[in-house]
Parts: sequence; C-alpha cells; structure tokens
Amino acid sequence: MSISIRSLNKIYPNGNHALNNINMEIPTGMFGLLGPNGAGKSTLMRILVALMEPTSGEVDVFGYNLLKERKQVRGILGYLPQDFRFFAKYKTYEFLDYAARLSGMHNGRKRRQAVDEMLEMVGLFDVRERYASRLSGGMKRRLGIAQALIHNPRLIIVDEPTTGLDPEERIRFRNLLAKISEQNVTIILSTHIVGDISSTCNCMALMNKGEIAFFGSPEEMRREAEGKVWRMKISGDELPLIDKKYPVITTIPSGTGWEIQVVADEIEGYDAEPYPPNLEHAYVYFMEKKLNRWMED
Repeated sequence: MSISIRSLNKIYPNGNHALNNINMEIPTGMFGLLGPNGAGKSTLMRILVALMEPTSGEVDVFGYNLLKERKQVRGILGYLPQDFRFFAKYKTYEFLDYAARLSGMHNGRKRRQAVDEMLEMVGLFDVRERYASRLSGGMKRRLGIAQALIHNPRLIIVDEPTTGLDPEERIRFRNLLAKISEQNVTIILSTHIVGDISSTCNCMALMNKGEIAFFGSPEEMRREAEGKVWRMKISGDELPLIDKKYPVITTIPSGTGWEIQVVADEIEGYDAEPYPPNLEHAYVYFMEKKLNRWMED
C-alpha cells in the first residue's frame, strides 16, 4: 500500500470534529475520495500534503512518517488544490518553468526540455506563449496538474479538479489523470462528482461528516444498492408527497404525471418495481443510510 492512515482525527478549535477516526490503506493507482461538500475531504487532503497537522493519528506515505518526515514526503508529492491560482505576469511556459525551478530542477537545458514535454503531455504546447491567467478553465486545470507532475512525484493529490468544467473538458481531464495513473504513481482524486469516480478509479472511499461511509471498489459500492432503487409512475399531485418520504433521483414527465426513481430499502403504499442501480444511486443510498443512523443516534 502506498499510504497508510491510522486512527486519524482532526478537531478544530471551535469543536468541529472534521475527521473522526479515519483508517484507510490506499493502493497505488487512481484512488477516488468521494463525498459532499463539508464531508472532511479537503481537511484530509491538507493533512496528506503536510499543510495541516492532525489532532491525533498516524499517516505513512511510501514508508515515510508524515508527521516526522514532512520534508521527505513533500519531495515525492504533487498537489493541485481546489483554489489553485496563477501569477498574472507569467506566460504558460514561464509559469511551468517557475514551478520546475521551485521543485529543484536547476539545470536550465533539462528543465526547458521537461517543461516542453509536460506541456505536450497535457495538451498545452500550442498555447505555451499565452498568459496563464488568460487560459480557459479547463486549460488552467491542465496547467495545474502539469505543475504538480513536473518533478515526477510518486503521489499526486488533486482536490475537486473538474468543478466548473464543461462536460467535454471534464472528460478530457479525467482521461489525463487515468493516463498518468498508469505510470506507477498514486493519484488521490477528491471530488463530490460521482462521474469523476465511476469512470477512472478502481478503489475509492466515500466520506460523510468526517467518517468513512464506504471503502472498496465503485462496483462493490454499486452492488450495495441493488434492490434499493425503485421506479414508479405517479401523478403530479403525488410528487411532493413522494419527495418528502423518499430520496428522488430522477423525474421524467410521463403523460399527465411523472416516472421517477427513488432510493429506499422498501416502498410502501405505491406500485414500484426494482431498478438496476448505478454509482449515483449507491451514493445517495449511502448518504441517506448514514444520515438516518446519525439522526437515530
């Protein structure tokens, strides 16, 4: 395993328990960290990139103890934060050259070659002379991943990288990450977008309210929702009542009413048939299941 997390907790001064006893073994390859905003994903990311110290617990990154060997961990780490910013005065190639120098690449000739190769890899070579601040949103994300990769890290952490991208650019970015993950590195992809996980990750964790709600493969999570997704046809007047009783996933107009899909252990009082679940159904099922448990506690 590339990363071992044991009994990790983070409690903020205001008493907010952002992480609650996190235990995970993260393998090499593409790993998905899925969960809604406020689930604790960004707190966990900041701890893993040595920007924040946990309240308690241990983390090993490729054999290095994160709390005791922070410099060594940072040396094998590439990071693309959610709020990544560019210096307006730099052109695209100048920004990446600057990032390469910061990472310790002091040989000018080798650095320039590495910069050109990286720009080619992420599809930005043709806009290398454009100021980085004037790139499109998708191009900025690709430049962000380029700066995270320029020093050949063993661990790459990306936080909500596809938020705000159009569907075509989102697919392109996901394909880029999948290609990079084939190079014997570990990529942790933190996102609240289910599609980012289902199409790229072989292993994943689902977080909610600072806890791990699920750990395993996307297919294993999908199977957990089998028999929990239902399709039914209802009148327009029934929709508000259904919506209060069950989590509604989709609503499609059908005649004078609606065809809907809901997630529930069982349906009472309505004519419903089982429906094959996808990962989004499973995500909603786990969120509701966890929420109900907390409410009962």
